[in-house]
Amino acid sequence: MKVPVEDAEEKSKSTEAQAAPEAKATDELDPEEEAARVEAAKRAGEAAAAEDFKADASKVRAERDELQKQLEEAAADVEAAKKQAAEASERLVRLQADWDNYRRRTAQERLDERERAAEKLVVNLLPVLDDMERASEHAAKNDADNESLMQFVDGVNAVHDKMLSVLAKEGVEVIDPVGEPFDPLIHQAVGREENKDAYDETVAQVYQKGYSMGGKVIRNAMVTVTFGGPKRPTPKPEDDSEDEGGAKDAGKAADAE
Repeated sequence: MKVPVEDAEEKSKSTEAQAAPEAKATDELDPEEEAARVEAAKRAGEAAAAEDFKADASKVRAERDELQKQLEEAAADVEAAKKQAAEASERLVRLQADWDNYRRRTAQERLDERERAAEKLVVNLLPVLDDMERASEHAAKNDADNESLMQFVDGVNAVHDKMLSVLAKEGVEVIDPVGEPFDPLIHQAVGREENKDAYDETVAQVYQKGYSMGGKVIRNAMVTVTFGGPKRPTPKPEDDSEDEGGAKDAGKAADAE
């Protein structure tokens, strides 16, 4: 049985015309439903943004905590380095002080050793000076008329004086205390002489001269001491005002002259 072509076409058009209103009705949503969908989309976006923010915040906190930890470790390292530097500085100061003390001590020891060696040499030379003095005194007493011998004695005295001048450059001084008050720290009494015209405890004769070196007595003078005389007066303290007045008077006298 044959179907007319025109009827088929009309039927197709009729079907399409019925479907078109249904599709149009589907595209046109209810405003409330559309608003609900928009609101749901907003909430979903906000939730996704909140999750992203939480993730970012957690990451930032983790980075902050890591940086804080590194900062604390760095601060601890700095404090440890400062402590080590302070300890090293203190050790350096102590070592420097110890070195300075050692250097001063060794320098003083070398100086003391040199002084002791020089003192020993001088002490060994003193008997030679004594012999030269005794020989000169003996020749002067017994052979003063022998001109050639006295010339020889003069040469010996010149050598003696030259030795004393050399020793004087090293701080050696002669102790010859005739007429001075007896001092047991410097003099060695070997005898006593009665003398009522001299102060008591005065050096009368010197049997052997003493010597000092650098202010230190290296040999005491052997002397005899007087007794029986008046007591030596105690020296009075000097009055500065009287000294100034005497100086002024002396100055006036000099100007008058």
